[in-house]
Amino acid sequence: MKHLNPFFLVILAISLSAYKKPDKKQPADYVNPFIGASTSADAAGTYHGLGKTFPGATTPFGMVQVSPNTITGGDNGSGYSYEHTSIEGFAFTQMSGIGWYGDLGNFLVMPTTGKLQTSAGKSNDTQSGYRSNYDKKSEQASAGYYSVILTENHIKAEATAAKRSGMLRFTFPENKQSRIQIDLARRVGGTSTLQYIKVVNKNTIQGWMKCTPDGGGWGNGDGKADYTVYFYAEFSKPLTQYGIWSADIPNDWKRKLEDVTSDKYQQKIAESSVLKGINEKEGKHLGFFTEFETKANEQVTMKTGISFVSIDGAKLNLNTDIQGWDFDKVKANTKKLWNEALSKIKVEGGTEEEKIVFYTALYHTQIDPRTFQDADGQYFGGDHKPHKANGFTKRTIFSGWDVFRSQMPLQTIINPTVVTDMINSLVTLADEKQENYLERWEFLNAYSGCMIGNPAVSVIADAYAKGLRNFNVAKAYQLSVASVEKYGNGTLGYAYEPYGISNTLEYSYFEWCVSKMAEALKKTDDQQKYFKRSQSYKNIFDPVKGWFRPKDKEGKWLPWPEEGRLKQWYGSVEANPYQQGWFVPQDIEGMTTLMGGKEKVLADLTNFFEKVPQNMMWNDYYNHANEPVHHVPFLFNRVGAPWLTQKWTRAICSRAYHNAVEGLVGNEDVGQMSAWYVMAASGFHPITPGSTRYELTSPVFNKVEIGGKFTIEAKNNSAQNIYIQSAKLNGKPYKKVYLDHQDITRGGKLELIMGNQPNTQFGTN
Repeated sequence: MKHLNPFFLVILAISLSAYKKPDKKQPADYVNPFIGASTSADAAGTYHGLGKTFPGATTPFGMVQVSPNTITGGDNGSGYSYEHTSIEGFAFTQMSGIGWYGDLGNFLVMPTTGKLQTSAGKSNDTQSGYRSNYDKKSEQASAGYYSVILTENHIKAEATAAKRSGMLRFTFPENKQSRIQIDLARRVGGTSTLQYIKVVNKNTIQGWMKCTPDGGGWGNGDGKADYTVYFYAEFSKPLTQYGIWSADIPNDWKRKLEDVTSDKYQQKIAESSVLKGINEKEGKHLGFFTEFETKANEQVTMKTGISFVSIDGAKLNLNTDIQGWDFDKVKANTKKLWNEALSKIKVEGGTEEEKIVFYTALYHTQIDPRTFQDADGQYFGGDHKPHKANGFTKRTIFSGWDVFRSQMPLQTIINPTVVTDMINSLVTLADEKQENYLERWEFLNAYSGCMIGNPAVSVIADAYAKGLRNFNVAKAYQLSVASVEKYGNGTLGYAYEPYGISNTLEYSYFEWCVSKMAEALKKTDDQQKYFKRSQSYKNIFDPVKGWFRPKDKEGKWLPWPEEGRLKQWYGSVEANPYQQGWFVPQDIEGMTTLMGGKEKVLADLTNFFEKVPQNMMWNDYYNHANEPVHHVPFLFNRVGAPWLTQKWTRAICSRAYHNAVEGLVGNEDVGQMSAWYVMAASGFHPITPGSTRYELTSPVFNKVEIGGKFTIEAKNNSAQNIYIQSAKLNGKPYKKVYLDHQDITRGGKLELIMGNQPNTQFGTN
């Protein structure tokens, strides 16, 4: 054998390395945080707007979100809308995908140069305040990172986040008067009503912002949000020229959203007193600024810890999360966290767009319910006192009416501790507030009264049915019973105005949830009582009209509208009776009989879908833009036509979800809209949380691996081959059109053979 020249081997190695395949994309590389990042009612064709997501940086279920804010007024819950042309600052707290005016958007930081301005100014007039136009082409967002070039002062802004802290890096031009300024009063849906700030040393400030219902916020005050954000912030450039601005807000001025966005109020802010060199102040409308000279392309970094408990908590959170000033290290670690979180479901096949939509959806499902406790376990309780979480992580932002349908069932599979954390958080909250019921829509301990039903009861029953028991079962059950007694169909057997159909049907389902828990806990009397109440839905079915119809307090039918069951808001919340009427998930067989049998129901369901507009935006039929119908495509499985479930879920996945700012047809609603896609695109989805059954449907992807344990493989899958021809589960022929939760959690493999024509024999027996 001849010996090869060592020099030749080196050259060969270099040549081979040059031709090696590019690194494989990681899940986080597919995330596009701009999907859904618009509040435009014009683009949506309805007052509900579009996705209302935010594009800024956050970690999985993290307390902090560092995101650009483009607007304070209107129904703009995320504080950002892609079509806006100027940015007023970068906040450290943000909500995802909600309507109802929103909240948070606190600790608003803005880099500026030149003359100090104390008001953000109007969105269409960047000369009137510190807001800035920005270069749209420069705007970038990825999992854990955001950057943009502010054109007003030629400053590059970059944001990243850790679990309870955030970091901003600004690249300044050469300027003798560069600045970082912080609006401490700013709040998405109104204003903080009282603030405090103290300069601690040459690099550090600390303080708090108190947000009460008097200052608008969640539901413009109707959400009763009452919280304080504490901060501990450090600057890489010493504080030498600094100060505080303070607006003199008269005591008799109202401070709801419409007040603080008025010209009169904004003029008062613009005329704030500027107090240079002052070290400490409390006031109604404060801001802080630090000024310095910068060389061309000089980078100045700021890092901030946030707490809802105390300044000490904010300091602890910052010191726990971020040591030193290495922005890129924090950014890389956050991406690592997202890759771990997004690897809980891995997909193969599909188009590049479908992968982007999928992983972005999975990303959006892991923002809330967010961590609400400090690094030492301390959290702010419903009694306005600090508590220490014992055996669970305190979480917040429970958009109940939305998330019980897909979001929380998804988490029972990929993040089960998040579900039990949320249950523990709601149960302990009831104790702290000395209430005997579970919050419907919880936001930073506040009970908003928003939406209807008893969604927490569903989440508890679903967790228990799936074997998740790391919560106080006895207390959770007792609160579930008290909740359906407080809000339920009761002895009357139905709910009346204003939303008689929606309330009666939803209460019936939640009463069924209690009956299932009672059965598991061997509480026979309760089981029988609440199962009987779960049949209350039948009490509002009008056999003459052949559909559900609201009654008044005396039990008389309300007048039937000219539009019939297509009349929006007729006995229904954000829906019409045609949409709401399909919500009998606990008794589909009984519902089908009531409606005239399988053939009639099948024809009616088919009509319900065939009249949907191509773009699937807000409409009177299958309205994917809103939650009440999210289970309906899977009803075809129950009426003997599973191929239509397969057809329509694939249609929804391709027509209602896109890699675009307008890529969500309705509000993201704290993970629900995205969770529906994640489950449906994976090939399964529940109709009835509280049961362990998932309906089988056509996966978008050729291979879906869940938790490294369960795989769904779709052979011959394509945009045309959307119909399941046959199936095998763990190598054995499988005839069912559903899976059990245990099939997934114990691990195994489901093989599907796909084709372009329905197999009308599969799954129909």
